[in-house]
Amino acid sequence: MPLAVPDVDRLFTVGSTYPYPNGQIGTVVDLPSVELDLPTGRVFACDPFVGLYEEAVAFTTSVAPGTYTVAVSMVEITDPARPSTGHPHHRVAAARLRVLDRPVAAWEPGLTDGQDIVELEGDGFYGYGVDAGTGCFVDVAVAGALAAYQDESDALMDALDGGGEQRILALVTDPDTGHSVALFPSGWGDGAYPTWIGRTAGGEVACFVTEFFVVPDECTKN
Repeated sequence: MPLAVPDVDRLFTVGSTYPYPNGQIGTVVDLPSVELDLPTGRVFACDPFVGLYEEAVAFTTSVAPGTYTVAVSMVEITDPARPSTGHPHHRVAAARLRVLDRPVAAWEPGLTDGQDIVELEGDGFYGYGVDAGTGCFVDVAVAGALAAYQDESDALMDALDGGGEQRILALVTDPDTGHSVALFPSGWGDGAYPTWIGRTAGGEVACFVTEFFVVPDECTKN
């Protein structure tokens, strides 16, 4: 069967803990957020250092144009058997674009044109590839313009590298156009990551969630 949906509520609850087989403990310690404008409501998720330079393809599910909250689940990983170094080990476990502040009754994979879940085998999934250790949410209509802005300014790199220390979440806005992208480190780094769409009991889109496989599978799946 296809990849199981993560326990999103748990991933986005501060204080949730996850034991690792090697004895380490992961704890959700913060949910930093930014406000992202979606001028057309057509959501696109990708590695912004790679995907913005290609022809962007939005999810087949869209939302009303507007401004929405993007939050990330920041997990601190500790080893009880070792003394603290004073430099916390933080990873982004998931990123959520919240459309409605309502409970999710059902989940479905985020798909683009031509993708069909019946073609997936085992625990397969559709997701986006990451080659620069970064993910993002952006409106598909502004992806090309933001790519040009990045080419000219290195704004995306500067936003995540805050004085030599990697930031967990950043909103980059082109001052000339007002177009924005929300970007964040992608868990352990490069790979391929799925995005899930949560719907309310009435079938409305409540959120888009990208999981980065930071916490053990048995701890996250519904």
